[in-house]
Formats: sequence, structure tokens, C-alpha cells
Amino acid sequence: MTTIAASHVLWPDGSLAPGVVEVEGGRIVAVGRPTGEVPDRILAPGFVDLQVNGHGDVDVATADGADWDRLDRTLLAQGVTTWLPTLITDEPARRDAAAARVELARCRPGARPDLAGLHLEGPFLTRAGAHDPAALATPTAEALDALPPAAALVTLAPDVAGAVDAIQALRSRGVRVALGHSDATIEDARAAVAAGATLVTHVFNAMSPLHHRAPGLAGFALADDRVAVSVIADLAHVHPTVLRIVARCKPPGGLVLVTDAVAWGAGALGDREVRLVDGVPRLEDGTLAGSALTMDAAVRNLVDAGASDLASALYAASTAPARALGLDDRGTITVGARADLVALDHGVRVEAVWVGGEQAL
Repeated sequence: MTTIAASHVLWPDGSLAPGVVEVEGGRIVAVGRPTGEVPDRILAPGFVDLQVNGHGDVDVATADGADWDRLDRTLLAQGVTTWLPTLITDEPARRDAAAARVELARCRPGARPDLAGLHLEGPFLTRAGAHDPAALATPTAEALDALPPAAALVTLAPDVAGAVDAIQALRSRGVRVALGHSDATIEDARAAVAAGATLVTHVFNAMSPLHHRAPGLAGFALADDRVAVSVIADLAHVHPTVLRIVARCKPPGGLVLVTDAVAWGAGALGDREVRLVDGVPRLEDGTLAGSALTMDAAVRNLVDAGASDLASALYAASTAPARALGLDDRGTITVGARADLVALDHGVRVEAVWVGGEQAL
């Protein structure tokens, strides 16, 4: 049995208080209050990142062999214990080849971040953003049947032709559906959520702006508690003031931090050139193309922007994304949960990480 203690443990009620966690067999077997001194640090559930296209010069779409070990180390260094490799809009053959490599990586043994499935961001979109507009498609029955079986989350536009039927079909297969890359009306968004969509991908980015007479997808997402919103908190994709607005609009669990990190160091996103400008990846025309963000930095930024206290920011990086994906066995420090944990100093810098109870960092 392993004992992990901290002066500030994120308890399920959202409070930060001293605690002692007992771990055995990869699970949390006991959680209690300490009777003596404990390390002066923060202990939270391991972070869960639902949108990772790559990091540094390693692109998920082309990663192979030792590339996955490098991604593991990068993710652990930022406290991530569960993640969704994310594939953007691409030709089906290239997408499927990348998905096959992800499946091989998923089968590797050892204490490493859990690949909980694929996030397919596209091709069923109506606003391309940094995606190749020529590769966008409509979600016909044949296109849906051709999706990789490892898909755990699909982002589609609520205004794409056939969106409601596609959402219902995906949900019937156990696939979660997020809404994004869209100029949808509030009516489109409402119909998509009624059909089973439960998340909005990187709110405010790659969607029509909020207007007081045409709230669109962004306005709908902020006002409707049935849907959670993911946000890229690098302070470039969303202004700090807007981060505060988002945090005030959404209830606990309704705000999900994602990095949308890309392999900016590789110099390309698919077939399109990408370069880092003032710390943010951009296409040649200046379009934002993912981020260079890490999850621990996202937590710090949310707090520093005045959008959240520390406990709520940690919740948005762990419990909220786990719940958004339907992963009830993680994202919380409770008896029976996976022993995926991250210890941080009081500057919210990662000190140690446990995956399934085994220290991985």
C-alpha cells in the first residue's frame, strides 16, 4: 500500500484541505484527514486533456514508435494522466492510418498517461478555422460508419447537413459529441443538444461571435447548463475578461480546460505551414492554429485571470473533463477511483505524478 499526503488535497466537494490518500492495486482505497504533519503541497486528481494534437515537434497524426514515449513524458510533466489524441480534418486514408498508430500506442504497458480514445475534430464542420476547407464533409451514414472505432469524442458543427441524425447515431454507439467550428444559430445549437451533444469545443474559437441579437453557438453554450464548454486558457485564444465571463456563466463541471496543443515545432499542421508567433501557433495568414499551452499553465492562467479560485481551476482540469467524457472512474479523489494523482507546489508547478497508483514522475 502507498500513502500520499498533502496539506491541500482537492476533496470531492471542491474544497482544498489537508488529506491522506491510501492507494493499492491501482485504486484509491482510503481517504482521510491527517493526524500529523504532511508535505506542504497540493494534491489533485490527475489532469485530463480532451484535445491534444501534439506537442513540440511530435504530431499525433504522424507519431510512431518512440514519439509516443516523448509525448508521455511531456504530458506527465504537466500533470496529465488521461488524454485524447486529437485528429483534425484530413483525408480518410491518412486519418485511419493515424488512428491505427494511436491504437498501437494505446496498448503499451507501464505507468504512462492513459489514451482514452480518439477525439475526431472534424471533418463534419462548417467553419474551417485552421483545418483544410477542401477536406470538410457531411456526416452521411457511410461517413459515420467509416470513422475509426476508437473514437471517443467527435466535434461536429450543429449546422452541418444531417447534424441531428449524426449526433443521434454517434450517441447510440457510445461516442460523445461536441459542437464546434460553426456559424450555427441558437436554434441549430438547441437542436444539437436535444439530440445528445454535451460539450462545445474551444468556445469562442472557430465559431461566430456572440451578438446580442444573434447569440449563436457561443451564447447558447454559456446560457444552457446542459452543455459544458471547453476553453483554451492560453490568454490568446480567449481574452482574460471573457474567461471570467465564461467561468461565471457555467456551473461546476460546466467549464473544461483543454490545451488544444499542436506540434508547432514540426512547422506544419497537416499540409499547412505553422509557425510560433508571440508564443502562439499560427498559419501563414495569421489564423490561430492550436496552442503551445500545457495543462498546468492553463490552471495557472485561469486563476491569474481572476476567472477562478485554485480549487475550481483544478476541478476544470481534472473532474470536469473526466465527467464530460463519461469517465466516472477517475478525476476525483474518492475511494474506488483510479489512483491517478498530481502533486503541485504552491506556484502550481508539477512535483510528482501517479498513474494507477504507480509514480510516473
